[in-house]
Amino acid sequence: MSAPAGYRIEDLAHVSGATVRTIRAYQDRGLLPRPERRGRANLYSDAHLVRLRQIADLLDRGYTLASIKELLAAWDAGRGLGGVLGLVAEVDGPWTDEEAVRISRAELDERFGGSPDDAAVADAVELGVLEPVPGDPDSFVVPSPQELAVAVELYEAGVPLSAIAGHLRELRGQVEHIAARFLEFTTEHVFARYLHGTHLPSDADATEAASLVRRLRPLAQQTVDAELARAMRLLAVRQLRRQLGDEGAEERVEDSRSGSRSVVLPEGTIRAVEGLVGVERAGEFIALAAEREVRARGLDALMPNGVPPADLDQGV
Repeated sequence: MSAPAGYRIEDLAHVSGATVRTIRAYQDRGLLPRPERRGRANLYSDAHLVRLRQIADLLDRGYTLASIKELLAAWDAGRGLGGVLGLVAEVDGPWTDEEAVRISRAELDERFGGSPDDAAVADAVELGVLEPVPGDPDSFVVPSPQELAVAVELYEAGVPLSAIAGHLRELRGQVEHIAARFLEFTTEHVFARYLHGTHLPSDADATEAASLVRRLRPLAQQTVDAELARAMRLLAVRQLRRQLGDEGAEERVEDSRSGSRSVVLPEGTIRAVEGLVGVERAGEFIALAAEREVRARGLDALMPNGVPPADLDQGV
């Protein structure tokens, strides 16, 4: 179909995957050059096919048709687009060091107890934890081996597969919200200067923006890792206290320094101290505060007639 005679519009639609209506719409919007007229037939060339594939690729990357038109016009005019294409490649690049692996259905069943579970596999495919391999119904691609390994560990700990899938759905929604907020934050405070309304950034601006994406990419994960560790420590301690029946009006706190022993304090006091200095330093703070109070009272006892040192300094 790529003979010198060219493509009729129906043939072009077939090989490109676009519809005849879409091809005509692209022509009307100036995204696709008009076909060559030969006798009574309108014929398209391989250049039209390449252009249709470029448009489809840019649409998949999130560009609007207006932006695509500007980009293609710049390309046709010979303007340098290395920066823009580099920015696209940077954003589209992998956001993790993990490499996808392939797993057979038999190996998958073995890792989850040895019994086939079609419902669980369907859930995993829906969630993208597994991706079917075209032409091989007994194999899957695992985009994130780490995520699958977590599911295996939870299953071996006694968590049902249906519960794991439900938890992942809930977690994914919350994580996508965090990702969206991080993108809004960086766009507002970092990338806004590279955005010029509906126009594409210049080659230089796009190159600089791509460098920033590369530098800022790991920050989201590092921030989430640190905050998750903090939250897990805080909430895990509280959960353990509840499970041990120590949830009442008082909690047990132990100073981290040597020679310390457990004391009982009101839960509200513990919460207030944790809010001031953090969970890790709460015990030390309470111990130092108590020590300071003891020393103050010792000094009061040594003062004549119980006059505080501050008053003596003022001549009272």
